[in-house]
Amino acid sequence: MPNLLLIESPGKLKKLGQILGPDWIIKASMGHIRELANDGDDALGFDLGATEIACRYQPHDDRAKKVLAELRQAVKKADRVYIATDPDREGETIGWHLQQALNLRQPQRVVYSEITPQAVRAAIARPRTLDQNLVAAGRARDCLDKLVGYTGSRHVVWPLHNGAKSMGRVQSAALHLLCKREREIQAFTPQDYWSVWVSYREGFKAFYRSSPQPQRKSASDTDEKGLEKGAEKESERVISQARADELVAIAQNHPHQVLQIEGKQATQSPPPPFVTSTLQQAAGSKLHFSPEHTMKVAQALYEKGHITYMRTDSVILSAPFRDSVQQYLQQHDPTNLPRQTTRHRAVKGSQEAHEAIRPTDVNHLPQQLQRDLSAEQFRLYELIWNRAVASQCAPARLRKTRIVTQSGQAYWEARGQVLEFAGYTRYWNNLSADSVLPALTQGQSLRLEQTQADAKQTQPPPRYSEPKLVKLMEQKGIGRPSTYAPTIKTLRQREYVDLLQGKLQPTALGLELDSALATLLPDLIQPEFTAQMEAALDAIAAGEQEWQTYLIGWNQSYFGPAIAKARSQLLSLPTFAEKPPNFGEKPGETLAAQPAPSNAKPANAKPTKTKCPTCGEAMDKVPSRSKKLKTKHFLKCSGSGCGTVMFWNAKAKRYELPRQTTQPAQFTDCPCPVCGALLERYAYTKDGQDKVMLRCSLLDHRRGKCKEVAFFQSRGEFWSPKFGTLTLAEPDTTAAPAGKPPSRKRRLD
Repeated sequence: MPNLLLIESPGKLKKLGQILGPDWIIKASMGHIRELANDGDDALGFDLGATEIACRYQPHDDRAKKVLAELRQAVKKADRVYIATDPDREGETIGWHLQQALNLRQPQRVVYSEITPQAVRAAIARPRTLDQNLVAAGRARDCLDKLVGYTGSRHVVWPLHNGAKSMGRVQSAALHLLCKREREIQAFTPQDYWSVWVSYREGFKAFYRSSPQPQRKSASDTDEKGLEKGAEKESERVISQARADELVAIAQNHPHQVLQIEGKQATQSPPPPFVTSTLQQAAGSKLHFSPEHTMKVAQALYEKGHITYMRTDSVILSAPFRDSVQQYLQQHDPTNLPRQTTRHRAVKGSQEAHEAIRPTDVNHLPQQLQRDLSAEQFRLYELIWNRAVASQCAPARLRKTRIVTQSGQAYWEARGQVLEFAGYTRYWNNLSADSVLPALTQGQSLRLEQTQADAKQTQPPPRYSEPKLVKLMEQKGIGRPSTYAPTIKTLRQREYVDLLQGKLQPTALGLELDSALATLLPDLIQPEFTAQMEAALDAIAAGEQEWQTYLIGWNQSYFGPAIAKARSQLLSLPTFAEKPPNFGEKPGETLAAQPAPSNAKPANAKPTKTKCPTCGEAMDKVPSRSKKLKTKHFLKCSGSGCGTVMFWNAKAKRYELPRQTTQPAQFTDCPCPVCGALLERYAYTKDGQDKVMLRCSLLDHRRGKCKEVAFFQSRGEFWSPKFGTLTLAEPDTTAAPAGKPPSRKRRLD
């Protein structure tokens, strides 16, 4: 009987089939095969007992049911079963679910980080059992995320009645970073200053300094793109026009001479090879890929056997690969061989059992694979190849020069930098362009060509791009490599943030939700608190913490009381159900005393002469990328707290209010029959008649697995062709007797 290899992605089937041959059956689970059921308290699918957690699992979806049926038949035909899910915590957990769902007694776990004949055959030759510590960490993460997401959304977010649909352990912490920066931008007050400089006929430019001593750099030595900063392009900030004019007069009326010349040789070490976060950052800045798209393209390269596994936080390279790079350099670039093998320091908390992202074969040059790859795959592979090779090269050598000149009591500084030996920058250039200064001698007189004071203003802190947010999440310990891209995707799907001109900007809804959570669940959105939970999951994966004990204790000591306190704060407001309170930013303040959330004006909005029909203020013209709007814009009231919008009616040739104003979601107490989230009432117009239907309250579910969940109103009842009838009860009627589950009818309070 043949051997059976179970993998996750069907994209690997062809490559693995070529490697293993006809004696193997290879089947894909198509990703996650099971998930926690949507039943029990808050549809969690598990019960938190005093000492243990009882989890109930169900197939992930209808496709998973079919896949499981096919896998059970394949198991019957196999002599031995090997589980080759992805080499990370999530892959180990999927392997455990396969073992449980298929009743496998002794499955062989094989792990490889690259799909090459050597790596795959070596892994099969050395199988192991499933790592129960990794499985425990994966199960703990699933339960923890659902506990926070479902319980917090149901009892804290949904009662806000502001259109917000969810919160999450990682999602809300990432949103808080964006909202915190947005509030810094809104509170920023620009200040005027002047940059004073001189230029000399000898061919260089120098900037004002109050002292001839070198300045201490408070900022990072790298700019936003990761390039080393070269010569400073501004003087010390001069904060008054009078002082700026005085310095210009000094430069014009006093002779200039060279006061100091400093030269030194510096080395720049090569950067480490890519991990998930740095790959997403580099692909974002150089290729303009989003984190999600970067991972999609990298997945294709991995499945084709061109790169190693792309979800990793380790900078380690295998010894055979390091040796192969040295051989390549010896043949093609011998001057770039380092004196000793380059090793990079591991990031704290990284899983060092994994490798960095690298090409599977350094001799597979990007140009050689160009015909076999799409344009995007080629560009990303070239990026990965260059970075991996650069990480093993010799350091770059630079000659840095600093010249200080003097005129009267004013000092002027010029900095230059020349690359003397390129080293690793032949493959990965992260240095600024050369800035050459002329050969001068100390005490030499200089001829002034021009002096000027440039008026400038301080700028607010910039909004984060997607790659920058990934970098910040990694620095703060929010999430792990597998969660960076999905978190940003969720924030955009929930309409908590928009991507405007390449920057993530919180929407009014996102800012309001973050303010509410800052008051109701202040600890949960703090990066340090989320990082502590990630550290606990790492301890579980290392076998240092029992997962059920941790989760039960965390819920009893923090989360349960925090949710109860938040609910009591909400219930203490008598008008809450009619109008959400105005939440502030500081935890501990009284809710009723908070200022209203700011009515943030879109950055690209333009004022118009049209008056708002609601409050009389001017309407702003706001660009829109919606395919439903032929005019590609709409009008929004500029008045604080109004929010009225108008759309262009081409037939009437005028702006009109929408036929149906979107109201905050009206939740019922009945769960969605597919996912367990609450159903919401949705009002619409058909054939001139106002109608109401019930649908799943989660937008992304309505577009996917809950697409067919639709209950239409008919004679006081709601009916679905697939799920039967729901009887709508009056508000003052009593609920159905406890313990009597409905079959095809359910009552809604």
